[in-house]
Amino acid sequence: MAMAFKVGMLRAYFIAGTQDIKKSNLTLPEVLTQALQSGITAFQYREKGPGSLSEEKKVDMAHTLRKLCETYKIPFIVDDDVDLALETAADGIHVGQKDERVTKVIQQVGTKMFVGLSCDTKEQVAIANETEGISYIGSGPVYPTGSKADADPVIGIAGLKRLVQSSRLPVVAIGGITEENISELPQTGVAGASVISMIAQSNDIKRAVTRMRAVFEK
Repeated sequence: MAMAFKVGMLRAYFIAGTQDIKKSNLTLPEVLTQALQSGITAFQYREKGPGSLSEEKKVDMAHTLRKLCETYKIPFIVDDDVDLALETAADGIHVGQKDERVTKVIQQVGTKMFVGLSCDTKEQVAIANETEGISYIGSGPVYPTGSKADADPVIGIAGLKRLVQSSRLPVVAIGGITEENISELPQTGVAGASVISMIAQSNDIKRAVTRMRAVFEK
């Protein structure tokens, strides 16, 4: 049974695929286990780009990560892959503006899982506001990022604040967020932060996650 969406899930939101794990001594399931033990509030599996797994291995990995999230009672979200989301009985699916149209995804998943959508402009937010079936919005990149080769132009803190003000849905910030700059985010009104490298490449995952949670618990 998929988890119902709650705003608190956005507070410390970890996104990763095998391509994001740069440490030779740790696997993605090991990094995720540490992140889950440290208190992340959601996990999105995003297997994309150079060094990512083939389709068959991706499915196996998704099942492994799904089980881990289930054990820790944390939502498992799949990035832009309806078939994989349905096969793993994911709690949520996240789609970007360049991916399949969100309305089609909503029809395909029905009430089986919640849907998140990336919105980087006020126009995109306005459409999301009128679209039945979206639970939250991901907005950014707030800061320059090295994790996505096709990242959109940086919107900055001021841009993020404008999007939050125009959104009827809760917003999670993404893009270039670090342990240093994350303290600037609460003033924008976002519900939380979603990060890749801040956790995936951290030398102290516990510290990184604790920092994320602390910033939004104030």
